Amino acid sequence: MTTPLELQSLAVEIAREAGELAAHRRREGVNIAATKSALADIVTEADREVEELVRRRLHEARPGDGFLGEESGGADSETGLTWVVDPIDGTVNYAYGIPAYAVSIAAVQGSADPATWQALAGAVFNPAIDELFVAAHGEGARLVSSIEGERALRVAAEAPAAGALVGTGFGYDPATHAAALDQLATVMPIARDLRRIGAASLDLTAVAAGRLDAYYERGLHPWDMAAGSLIVAEAGGRFAWIPGHPSGRAMTIAATPALFPRLSEILSA
Repeated sequence: MTTPLELQSLAVEIAREAGELAAHRRREGVNIAATKSALADIVTEADREVEELVRRRLHEARPGDGFLGEESGGADSETGLTWVVDPIDGTVNYAYGIPAYAVSIAAVQGSADPATWQALAGAVFNPAIDELFVAAHGEGARLVSSIEGERALRVAAEAPAAGALVGTGFGYDPATHAAALDQLATVMPIARDLRRIGAASLDLTAVAAGRLDAYYERGLHPWDMAAGSLIVAEAGGRFAWIPGHPSGRAMTIAATPALFPRLSEILSA
C-alpha cells in the first residue's frame, strides 16, 4: 500500500516540474487562451499545457488513480485515490507578472468531493520565488525555500491582541462582490488588517506558515484548496469547507485554533 509520504514525494516531483514549465512560459510571454465564468476569470495557454503535463505524469506513475483538474475535468478512480490539481492557481497574477501563483497538487482518498474525501498528501509550489509547501497525512507540513531553507510549518501560536491579519478573496462574478464586501465589514472588527493575495493555495499556505492568522473565501472549487487544506491541518491549524452555506456557494475557512471559532461564528451569521 502506498504511504502518504510516497504520495507526497510524487506530488513534489511533479509540482516542481510543472512549476518550472509555468515559469518558463511566463518568461516567454503569456497568451490568454479564453475567458471562463467572468471577464476576470481567464485561462492562459500555459494553464492548459501545465495541467496536461501533470495529468500525463500522474497517469504514467499511477495509471489507475482518478483525476480532477481545473482545466481538463475529471477521470474516475480505480484505486480509490484521486489527484486534485490546479495547474496555475492565481492565473491573473501569473498573466500580470505578479510573483504569487502556484502549482497545487493533492492526493485524496475517495471521491473528488471535499465533503467526503480524506486528503493524504499535497504540494503547493510557487516557482516565481522558489517556495515549496508540502504535507502528508499524519506527517506534518514543511516549507522548502531557497531563501528560508527548510523548516517545519506551524500556524501562529496565539490570537493577537491587536487583531488578526486576515486573508480573503472576492471571486470573479461581479454579482457576488457587494455581499462579499458586506461580509468583510463584519470581519474587520477582529482584524488588524486584510490581505488579498489572489491565489487560494498561497493564502492557505500563508496560514500554515504563520504569515496570516486566518483566511476565508466563498466559492472556492476543490482544486483551489485540496493541497492547501491538508497543509493547514498538518501545521496545526483548523480548516473547514462548508458546502451548505445559505448563499449556495461553499465557504472556506482556515485559521489558528484560537481564532477559528470566532471567525466561524462571524461568517455564519
